[in-house]
Amino acid sequence: MDKTNRIDIWTFLAPFDTDRIEHEFKNSGPLRHFAIDDFLHPDFFATVAKSFPSYESAVSQGQSFRTVNEARKVQITEEERFLPPLQLLNAVLASAAFRSILSQITGINELHGDPELHGGGIHIMDSGARLDVHVDFNILRERQLYRRLNLLVFASHSWRPEWGGAFELWDPDVGRRLYEASPLPNRCVVFETSETSFHGVTPVRSPRHVARNSFATYYYTKESAEALEGKYHSTIFRARPNEWLRRTVMMPMEDLARRISRSLRRTP
Repeated sequence: MDKTNRIDIWTFLAPFDTDRIEHEFKNSGPLRHFAIDDFLHPDFFATVAKSFPSYESAVSQGQSFRTVNEARKVQITEEERFLPPLQLLNAVLASAAFRSILSQITGINELHGDPELHGGGIHIMDSGARLDVHVDFNILRERQLYRRLNLLVFASHSWRPEWGGAFELWDPDVGRRLYEASPLPNRCVVFETSETSFHGVTPVRSPRHVARNSFATYYYTKESAEALEGKYHSTIFRARPNEWLRRTVMMPMEDLARRISRSLRRTP
């Protein structure tokens, strides 16, 4: 039996009103989402927050991002690198009991987790970091599953709104911001993913050595909600309306550099 199915999730989650959250999700607009503050029991959250490595330590453990659209961010996906409280959090979020609650709230049945945490796990953004507006990869190709929900748990010890790092949802044209949430400690945000579920993080302006920590996990179904016809795409970035230089110069130049690099690697 899967160890995640033996967990009493309410040992770790604080009580929340699923009926209220279901109503919130279904009435949250074109990009459906919900948020739960004080998501984890306070004592458990305290151990989770303490289990994140520093940004400097994480650089040696995970994947670092240093691109125009994603910079000063580290991602650690390998569960064996997690300290026990983060392994427990991962098990709770992957459990059949929790996935059943998500199905009740969202109406999306037969949700699958991802034991490999592709693109998920520990996310640490250092002061000066950025993650521009984007749509994530849409298909878990190894298992031919379609991404349906993203879940984020914000886990910094403390956070002030003036430090930036806010989570955003945008309309399909990335012309209007639909939702913004500061990454306050122990806040959970869940949103439905699609070909136009554009989201991002505002630039992080925290003091030095104060990182924006979060844990991310994604949920999938065997069938797509849209006519994808099995067509995979990787992350697609878009510039915000006020990011003229990024849209017209910086992003095209980086894309050109990538294409040249790929072409050179293919050259015998």
